[in-house]
Amino acid sequence: MANKNLSAAKKAKQDEFYTQMNDIQAEINAYLDYDENTFRGKTVLLPCDDPEWSNFTLFFAQNFERLGLKKLISTSYAPESKTAKYGSLFEYAASQSDETPKNERGKIFALDHDTNRNGRIDFEDLEWEYLKGDGDFRSEEVCHLRDESDVIVTNPPFSMFREFLAWIVGGGVATKNTMIAKRFLIIGNMNAITYKEVFPLIMGNKLWLGNGFSHGNAYFRIAEGSRNEYADGVYDPMTNLVKFRNVAWFTNLEHGRRHQPLQLMTMAQNIKHSKHKEVRGIGYRRYDNYDAIEVPFTDAIPGDYDGVMGVPISFLDKYCPEQFEILGATQRGCHDAVPDTRKYDDYWEVKQDGKRTGSSGGKTNENGNLLMNDGKRNYFVNTDGRIIQSAYQRIFIRHRHKSCC
Repeated sequence: MANKNLSAAKKAKQDEFYTQMNDIQAEINAYLDYDENTFRGKTVLLPCDDPEWSNFTLFFAQNFERLGLKKLISTSYAPESKTAKYGSLFEYAASQSDETPKNERGKIFALDHDTNRNGRIDFEDLEWEYLKGDGDFRSEEVCHLRDESDVIVTNPPFSMFREFLAWIVGGGVATKNTMIAKRFLIIGNMNAITYKEVFPLIMGNKLWLGNGFSHGNAYFRIAEGSRNEYADGVYDPMTNLVKFRNVAWFTNLEHGRRHQPLQLMTMAQNIKHSKHKEVRGIGYRRYDNYDAIEVPFTDAIPGDYDGVMGVPISFLDKYCPEQFEILGATQRGCHDAVPDTRKYDDYWEVKQDGKRTGSSGGKTNENGNLLMNDGKRNYFVNTDGRIIQSAYQRIFIRHRHKSCC
């Protein structure tokens, strides 16, 4: 492999970085705080990650010795590869790179020894060569790199999150008993929690949310000319950053925060003191079609309730497996332990102005439905005038031990 000082190229392209160094540093530190040997003796693969501008590669290379890595491997997409133009957060190979014209081939970068003999192993020791193909993570040569690695870290495009996770897992249909041979840390849209390829893994304690972005806000740098690809984010032209509020780290690496139990009030205390008007003075509604109560906010979970509760998907950011058992989710067909007890095929959807939308009640089957009309959202009604509204997507949980603290 050839070796070259990439610092100049990296410095010139700082505005094209996506994941910020401080976010990577904070996330990795959470795993090291829990177990300082998390990465020790491991081969780390960063697929589709070009060190000429990637903070992931820079971080792991600069911290190679501190982390105790055995080997670091990065692969990049070819500049002209159509694959490189998928979705949200894969950084594009820079077309103005001072590295050459073989635009249809990706690159592989490796780090495992002190190439410049300065007494330390770091970013300056990266060696590289061209791949045979375009660097697509699904290619045979990148799959081979996956197989030889211990930990996979990257930022896959939101649109390909399902496929990328399946690539890590090894294919097949995910179940709560699926075994995952590789450790991984990847970024994805929070809504991925409810995907049929993801939720069974969460139920089976095979996958969970990472430490998370500061205050739940993720800021990513974007390449020039790619602003239209970030419709779900808010772009700030002054900083060249795009802000996302629904992005999370997904991992099977342990960190301390996931084992910290929530401090909860009792049901009576919530009804009397909750800051949420949906609970305070009103209490907890029962679903019309599930034997469970609706808990619209994670901090309103009653600590002394032994039954099944439907909570927001954001609950997983606070989920402690020693404190709660996950039983299923609405809309996913993953709720054998909490079966739905009613269908709404003979209902129809109505706007608040009384006009029908043209959709039948079958649209809300397997949602968590409540006997109510909040006066704001569409609702469903049948010929008897019975009205229901859907709650947002919910995860069904139950306390492992009765506790209010």
